[in-house]
Amino acid sequence: MTMAAPTNELALDALLSAPDDDTVRALTSIPGDVIILGAGGKMGPTVARMARRAIADPSRRVIAVSRFTDDRAAVALNDHGVETIRADLADPAAVAALPDAPNVLWMAGQKFGATGDPVGTWTQNVVASTLAAQRYAGSRTVCFSTGNVYGRQPVSLGGAREHDALVPDGEYAASCIGRERVFESIAKRTRTPLLLYRLFYACDLRYGVVTDIAHKVLHGVPVSLETAFVNVIWQGDANRLALRALTQAAVPAADDTVAMNVTGPVVAVREIAERIGAIANLSPVFAGTPSDDALIANIDRLSERLPYTALPLDTLCAWAVQWIRDGGRLLNKPTKFEVRDGRY
Repeated sequence: MTMAAPTNELALDALLSAPDDDTVRALTSIPGDVIILGAGGKMGPTVARMARRAIADPSRRVIAVSRFTDDRAAVALNDHGVETIRADLADPAAVAALPDAPNVLWMAGQKFGATGDPVGTWTQNVVASTLAAQRYAGSRTVCFSTGNVYGRQPVSLGGAREHDALVPDGEYAASCIGRERVFESIAKRTRTPLLLYRLFYACDLRYGVVTDIAHKVLHGVPVSLETAFVNVIWQGDANRLALRALTQAAVPAADDTVAMNVTGPVVAVREIAERIGAIANLSPVFAGTPSDDALIANIDRLSERLPYTALPLDTLCAWAVQWIRDGGRLLNKPTKFEVRDGRY
């Protein structure tokens, strides 16, 4: 039976921030406060709310740090029991003044507009990361990263694995490798438990690959098949896995990697569009010739270490169709999954 679709943003955010039993157990198993650095983005607020809902002990703080240029975002978090701190994470003095915490999620970074603002991209993805890694040396840390660090992979190989060489395609991807290397270097030197959370295409209903494709199908816009395969994951699942990933953090060692690919199985773009078309009773329009490579991930490590029950793709597609048809708010931040030159 298909789960009922959220019909407004309050219901959507409640769903995205709902912890499961595994998340509750994970956060119960690790003591102390949780601080989320860069919590004002697309995922941060619901990760923070989920952490607060999962931690029963009121003496344990959940702290969300961001510039919070929108006051409403900070107020909404406060209303759900999350402490908020306004800070520029690229400012050394501001980072030094942040409270101690034994559990850290680093979510700050820049993607959209990276091509037009390379200095800002490197500042957010490398300089700010250096400050945070130094400030929270010794704390259990999950550093959000991206599958872009691998570059495109032959589809026939089934997706990039965590031990594969990192081959950046464009300045954004290069800066993301810089972020990873900074955290790894400082973690090795200070024996900080670390997990590099290489996320591929999380999907909210307000943004994401599925929403991008659904919007095109519903409006008769051709869906490009040049990038013929992707991985997608429901943001609620990605949020739960991010918090559970704190239990997987380890001091970097020469004979292993502290990275983990986080996403769903590889799926064809055509299949997503056709599923959406069937739900909407429309025939998708396609364009372009499929390429034999794509930005895709192998998820064997995730399946072994953090098994979970994913939201079915059909459900996500149905929800996206209903959300768009009902006039649900969109962030208007395309994922640009079709981009093949690394220019975001």
